[in-house]
Amino acid sequence: MPDDDRKRAAHRALVEHVLSAEGKASPEQRARAFGNEGLSPPLDALVDKVVNRPAQVGDADLAAAKAAGYSEDEVFELVVCAAVGQSDRLYEAGLAALAEATMGEGPDHAS
Repeated sequence: MPDDDRKRAAHRALVEHVLSAEGKASPEQRARAFGNEGLSPPLDALVDKVVNRPAQVGDADLAAAKAAGYSEDEVFELVVCAAVGQSDRLYEAGLAALAEATMGEGPDHAS
C-alpha cells in the first residue's frame, strides 16, 4: 500500500474511532462536537472555542460544562471530537488544495 493510502487509512481509522468507539458521551453528541454544530450551551461555546480559538480554552469553560451536568470524561471526549473534527476539515481542505494545484501535472502536461 502506498504511503499516501496508509496515511489516509490511518486518518479515517482515527475519525471512525473517535466517533464510534465506546465512551461516556453519546455517539450523537460526539458527531455534533466533531461537526461543531447542534450542541446546547455551554458545550456549544466550549466546542466553538476548541475549534476556532483553542488557545483561549480555559478552566472556566470546562467548569461550565461540568456544572451543566457533564462528567469530566464526557467533556474530554467532546473536546477531542471537536479537535479531531477541525483537524479532519483542515486535512481534507489541504488534500483538495494539493489535488487542485497538481491537477494537469504529469508526462503529458507541458510546463
